[in-house]
Amino acid sequence: MASLPELRAERLKKLALLKQAGQEPWPAQSHLDLDLQTVVADFEKLATAGDKKTVGGRVMSLRIQGALAFFDLFDGSARLQALLKKESLGETFDLFVDTIDIGDFVEVTGTFFITKRGEKTIEGDSWRILAKSLHPLPDKWAGLQDVEERLRKRYLDILLNDETRQLIVKRSQFWQAMREFLLIKGFLEVDTPILENTPGGAEARPFITHHNALDLDVYLRISTGELWQKKLMVAGLPKTFEIGRVFRNEGMDAEHLQDYTALEFYSAYSDYREGMELVRELYRFVAEKTFGTQKFTIRGFEVDLSKDWETYDFVAIIKEQTDIDILSADLGVMENKLRELGIVYDQKGFNLTRAIDNLWKYCRKQIAGPGFLINVPVTMEPLAKRQAENPALVERFQVIIAGSENGKGFSELNDPLDQAGRFADQAKLREAGDEEAQRYDYEFVEALEYGMPPTFGFGVSERLFSFLCDKPARETQIFPLMRPKGNENLS
Repeated sequence: MASLPELRAERLKKLALLKQAGQEPWPAQSHLDLDLQTVVADFEKLATAGDKKTVGGRVMSLRIQGALAFFDLFDGSARLQALLKKESLGETFDLFVDTIDIGDFVEVTGTFFITKRGEKTIEGDSWRILAKSLHPLPDKWAGLQDVEERLRKRYLDILLNDETRQLIVKRSQFWQAMREFLLIKGFLEVDTPILENTPGGAEARPFITHHNALDLDVYLRISTGELWQKKLMVAGLPKTFEIGRVFRNEGMDAEHLQDYTALEFYSAYSDYREGMELVRELYRFVAEKTFGTQKFTIRGFEVDLSKDWETYDFVAIIKEQTDIDILSADLGVMENKLRELGIVYDQKGFNLTRAIDNLWKYCRKQIAGPGFLINVPVTMEPLAKRQAENPALVERFQVIIAGSENGKGFSELNDPLDQAGRFADQAKLREAGDEEAQRYDYEFVEALEYGMPPTFGFGVSERLFSFLCDKPARETQIFPLMRPKGNENLS
């Protein structure tokens, strides 16, 4: 069996033959009359009319049978068999046989008919190269079995794997459904800065870059414009949303990526209780639009978004599973419990908030959902409004699906004095080594002092899409970030 360099060298020879015959191997234009999906849908009418049409696509299979050449074209919309005959084409038939490989793009002009085997076919009286491929396509079944290689060469995975292709389509439909729902509800789509002086809106370690024109270090955002959108609430825009990329310089696992798409929306004159109803409606709408169902199997859990959603008490669940009352226990007690449970945690900057978070991550794994997790301590959410009946807790919920958080919303803190105090507490945590604690955003506090109405805010990332697909997060991205691999010498 020939090696890849040998196969490439052979294709370079075919490239030279095309040029000698006067064919430009990579022309700037094609002259297609119809896409293949239209051809397949209207085939009987096209065949009956007998008019010449030009179609094109990638050669996905090639069978030379003496003076006949059969090949399948794929243009991204559908596949169609093409037939060339030596008696009709003469020397250009020989050129086709001598130069065209599986993987090349060609266009064919001819008429349509159905073969004796019932195959819809275009019989060409001319053909033209559109793009010569220099690398052979891998075998569909054996060539892309390694997950890393499949993700690294995602373009081949999408080309050869229909499941991956459909996943990419559904990913687009997922975000379009999110957008459609919010536009129907009267929200205004906005775009806010990606480069920030102060990264805010989440507890995460940011990426840092340098702005040459301003000679200033800036941060890539860690939320989809949370503080910016709340400034728009101050500005009198009562319903806004943004879908965009978010960057967090943290660990990578089946649920977490450093570069991903997320949605955040904000609704003035609403609170988190009203937000629950809106979010439940949103999830059901998106599931139906994207997948045609509200029932999913996710990580062994059966999840039905159409049923009544449960409510989970954060404090009570941890107490029930660990016998720790997080509202009264000190850090030492929690650390002892973490060790007892065999939970490994980063001791750098470790504090009460991180201890509670680790206990919760241990407890959440058995919760199927769908449901709303409520009654979270104020230390866990520095941007949420306190509960009037219990100021130690905040008006926040998280959507729980298959043992994980898949969305978070809360009544936004609009008291500038309380917000300033919370930022100050976060600053102390950062000074003590907690790199995920939020930074003090003085400009945001100043904006709040001009007055922000009661507001509900919500955010959800593409993790939800990966969960509904029951796949690891990076397998549902189109082009996930990969560690660089040594380039082969292609010269």
